[in-house]
Amino acid sequence: MSEHTYTNRLIHETSPYLLQHAHNPVDWYAWGDEALQQAKAENKPILLSVGYSACHWCHVMEHESFENPATAELMNRNFVNIKVDREERPDIDAIYMDAVQALTGRGGWPMTVFLTPEGLPFYGGTYFPPDNRYNGMPSFPQLLEALSDAYRNNPDDIANNVEVIKSQLYSGVKVPVQKGDTLEPDMLEAAATRLNSQFDTRQGGLGGAPKFPQVMALDFALRSAIRSGDKKLLANLRLTLDKMANGGIYDHLGDGFARYSTDAHWLVPHFEKMLYDNSQLSLLYLEAFQATGEDFYRQVAENTLSYVQREMTHPEGGFYSTQDADSEGEEGKFFIWSKKEIEDILGSAAPAFIRYYGVSELGNFEGHNILNVKESLATVAESLHLAEEDLTESLARSRQKLFEVREKRIHPGRDEKILTSWNGLMLKSFAVAGRVLHNASYTQSAVNNAEFVLKYLNKDGRLLRTFKDDNKGKQAKLNGYLEDYAFFADGLLALYEVTFDLRWLDEAVKLADRIIDQFWEPQIQGFYDTSADHEQLVARPRNFMDNAIPSGSSVAVDVLLRLALYTGDPDARYRPVAGAALRNLAATASQHPTAFGRLLSALDFYLATPKEIVIVGEAEAPDTLALLQTVYSRYLPNKVVMLYPPNLPAEVEAQWPLLQGRSSLNGKATAYVCENYACQLPVNSPEELAKQL
Repeated sequence: MSEHTYTNRLIHETSPYLLQHAHNPVDWYAWGDEALQQAKAENKPILLSVGYSACHWCHVMEHESFENPATAELMNRNFVNIKVDREERPDIDAIYMDAVQALTGRGGWPMTVFLTPEGLPFYGGTYFPPDNRYNGMPSFPQLLEALSDAYRNNPDDIANNVEVIKSQLYSGVKVPVQKGDTLEPDMLEAAATRLNSQFDTRQGGLGGAPKFPQVMALDFALRSAIRSGDKKLLANLRLTLDKMANGGIYDHLGDGFARYSTDAHWLVPHFEKMLYDNSQLSLLYLEAFQATGEDFYRQVAENTLSYVQREMTHPEGGFYSTQDADSEGEEGKFFIWSKKEIEDILGSAAPAFIRYYGVSELGNFEGHNILNVKESLATVAESLHLAEEDLTESLARSRQKLFEVREKRIHPGRDEKILTSWNGLMLKSFAVAGRVLHNASYTQSAVNNAEFVLKYLNKDGRLLRTFKDDNKGKQAKLNGYLEDYAFFADGLLALYEVTFDLRWLDEAVKLADRIIDQFWEPQIQGFYDTSADHEQLVARPRNFMDNAIPSGSSVAVDVLLRLALYTGDPDARYRPVAGAALRNLAATASQHPTAFGRLLSALDFYLATPKEIVIVGEAEAPDTLALLQTVYSRYLPNKVVMLYPPNLPAEVEAQWPLLQGRSSLNGKATAYVCENYACQLPVNSPEELAKQL
C-alpha cells in the first residue's frame, strides 16, 4: 500500500523536478499531446507551471499551493494542469517566458502561465502567494477563480489578451537587431568600452544587486583586455574574480560557486549550485591564470573542478545538473555556521579561522555566518602575529575539520538528470584543465564524459536532451536543441586538443553538419533553437542572447569557425554560415555586450588571424610535451592545435589540411605555427616556439 495519499501522472517521468510533484493532489500532466488534447476536448484553459528542482521559490509555491487539497481542487476543476522542467524543455520555457515578460516586465521561476487549449498564452506571472499577504498581488486561489470565470464568460477579453501577447512569441530577441554588411574591429572596441563602463569598481561585477557572474561577458572582457592592453579593463575583471572567489557566493569548505549573490557584495548567495556556473567559472579562472600568472586563480579552478568530480559526477562519467538551495526546508541551512559551532569544533585554531572568514556572534545571514574573506592573508597573519605559511596551514586544517562535520548534516537535494548541453560545457572545462594543468584526472573526466554522452545521448547521429539513471533503468529522451549540439561539439574540440584522438574531431564534424542541416535557416541568416523536425509549438524559439548559459547560436558560430580551420572547410559551409550569423547580430552585440559576450568572443576569433599550430611528434614524448606546454601555458584564445603523430596513415592525413606535408626537423618534435595556412619556419625548441607565439 502506498504511503502517499495522492499520485499523479508525473510518477512516470524521469525529471527529478517533475517527480517532486508526483504526489501533489494536483492532477498534473507532463507537456505532451495527451494534455493538449484533453484541454481541447474539455474546452478548458491550460495552467502551465514551469520551474526546476534547485529553485527555492518553486519549492515554496509547491508547499503553499500545489500540496493544498483545496487549491488543487480549484486547479483540477477549472484547468488542465501541466508541469514543465525548464532544464529539460528550454524551448517551452523560452516561448512562455517571453509572454510573461511582455505581460509583467519581469520573469523568473516558478513561472505560471495560463494558455488557451491551443497553447496561446493569455495571462502569466511567476510566484503567486496562497493568500493576500502581499499588497497588490492576488492570492493564487483568487487568480484561479478570476481567470476561470473570464475564460468561460468573457471570451473576447481572452482573445484580446492572446493577440496582444502573440507578437512577442516570434522573437527571442529583447533588443532590436541591426543587420550590417561588414564586420569591423571597432565593433569589439566599442563593446569593450561599454562593458568597462558597467563594472562596479568597488565590489566587482557588472551592475548592482542581485549579482550574477555573467561569465560570458567576463570572458570577453579578458580577451579584450589582453588583446588591447587595457589595464583598467583588466583591473575591473581581476577585482571581480577576486571578490567572487573570496565572497560568500563561493563555498569555502566544499568549493564550487552558488548561482548568484542577493546583495551587491557577493556575500549572501542564493545557495543553489548549478553545473553550468561551475563549468564556466572554472574555465574562466583557468584562463585568467594563463593570462595573468596569478596562482590564486589556478587554485579556484582546481578546487571547483574537484568539487564537480566529488559531488556532481555519475559513476560512468556524466555530470549531474544542480544542487538545491534548501535542506530540511530551509534555504542555506547546510552551508551556514554559528560562531559557537566553529569554536567548539576548532578549539585553539578557531580565532584565526574566525578572523580570516569574517565570523561574528551576530552573523551576517539570519543570525548565522556565511564564510567570506575580506582581508588578505598577509594582513590577517600580521594582525595575529603568525607567519603566512603557518596561517595557511592552520586554515587548511580547520576547513577540513569543518567540512567533515558539515558532511554529516542533511545534504541539499541533488538533481541527477544529465543534460547534454551542460555536460558539453563541463567537458570543455575538464579538457582544457587537463592540458593546461597537466592533470590526468581532469583529462580522464573529460574522456569519460564524452564517452557517456555518445553512449547514452546519441541515437542514430542525433543528440538527445536528457538522461536519468534511476530505479526504472537508464532513460534518455527528448530531441536535442541547438545548445546541446553546439556545446557538446565545443567540448569535443577541447577534448581533441588534450588527447589528440581524431575520433573527437570526427564527432564534432558530424555535429556541426547536423547544426547546419537542422538549425540554420538561410532565409533569416540565423539559427533556431529547435531542429527543423522538432515538435510544432506556437512559435519556433530563437534566443540570440546569453543568459545563465551562452546562446546556442553564439557557440555554434565559434564551433564552425574553429572547424573551418581544422578541416579547411572543403564545402565552404562553416565559415560562410558563421560569418552570416555574425553579420546579423554583431552591430547589436557591440551595443549590448553583457547580453552578447559569447558572440563577441566568436567575433574576436573571426576578425583575428587565429594561429594554426601543428606539433609533429609522439604524443607523450618529453620533447613533444615541452612544445605543447609552451603553447598551453599562454593565454591564446584564438588558436587551434593539432598533433601529427608518427606513422599517421596517408588517408587520415588527407582529411586534415593542417597535417598535410608536415615532417619532423632534425628527428625531434617539431612545431609549425601557421596563419591562413601559411607557416613560419618549423622549430624544435620551446624558446623558438615562444618567440613565434
